[in-house]
Amino acid sequence: MTDSNDQQLSHLDSQGHAHMVDVSDKDVTAREATARGRVRMRAETLALIVDGEIPKGDVFATARIAGIMAAKRTHELIPLCHPLPISGIEVALCPDTEASTVEIEATVRTTSRTGVEMEALTAVSVAALTIYDMCKAVEKTMQIENVRLVAKSGGKSGDFRAED
Repeated sequence: MTDSNDQQLSHLDSQGHAHMVDVSDKDVTAREATARGRVRMRAETLALIVDGEIPKGDVFATARIAGIMAAKRTHELIPLCHPLPISGIEVALCPDTEASTVEIEATVRTTSRTGVEMEALTAVSVAALTIYDMCKAVEKTMQIENVRLVAKSGGKSGDFRAED
């Protein structure tokens, strides 16, 4: 099975059935991936978060922990993802009062045979969902936006850095 660029799709067998890619022949290398995203909200909601006045508690601490936990469990959430020995996860949340957003960045590291892009993207996504969940009683119109991979290193495909 091939894609539009005539490359072999690694998650499909010769009959087109989905399967987990066998990475046993790949080299073990240090790998890192960084993803970003944001939650857009009203200025009043962001002020409540920053001031620690959201009734459910500390939004940033809870979202950070949720992102870390999600990265560690990505293989349980995304079909065909390999369980990985994650060596480090950093989840940063930064309020942007001018844009009325919480900017989220997650960096995940491993030394393994496959990359951690999905783990970084999952960390950002679940941190954003946690922000929404903790603040939905105050505002239901929040928007999760622009979740994307911004950088990766290691492995056969080499380094990648997105242009912002």
